[in-house]
Amino acid sequence: MRTEYSPYPGKSSGWAVLNTHPHREHIALTHLERQDFFAYCPMIRRRRSHARRVTDVLRPMFPGYVFVQSTSCAERWRPLTSTIGIRSVVRCGVELSLLDDAFVQCLKARELDGAVSRPECHYQVGQHVRLAGGPFDGIVATIVDMHERDRLTVLMDLLNRPVKVRVDEAQVMAV
Repeated sequence: MRTEYSPYPGKSSGWAVLNTHPHREHIALTHLERQDFFAYCPMIRRRRSHARRVTDVLRPMFPGYVFVQSTSCAERWRPLTSTIGIRSVVRCGVELSLLDDAFVQCLKARELDGAVSRPECHYQVGQHVRLAGGPFDGIVATIVDMHERDRLTVLMDLLNRPVKVRVDEAQVMAV
């Protein structure tokens, strides 16, 4: 997967989005590059456990999608539909639906060792937070666990009993 070289420096207006067959992003990337398209599939690290063994694996950040630089496919996007691994081209009518080049460049800038790193979290396990909004508005809780997709498990005192609740990171404020 090429990530640094751009065959059309300074001419990029965006990135075309291609829908792939399930779990075939790597195959689609290989065949797109064989056809001289500049393709990109952002990857993230996921923790996988199998048979009491935990490993970190690379998985697509957007499962089922790869991006192709639009300057390399603007005039010749029809071959994309018959590329091995590609299901369809995301379009709006007959026009290609394009992602802004700044979005893809931002993803590439956050890459470390082939994987896009998550932004640093503002909270830590054991920190006291105040819930904002919803039925628990104003209750002070302690962060017990942090999950992917900006979810937190907090421990709060409810009806004189400790209760674990999973909340969105946007629903809490530091005390």
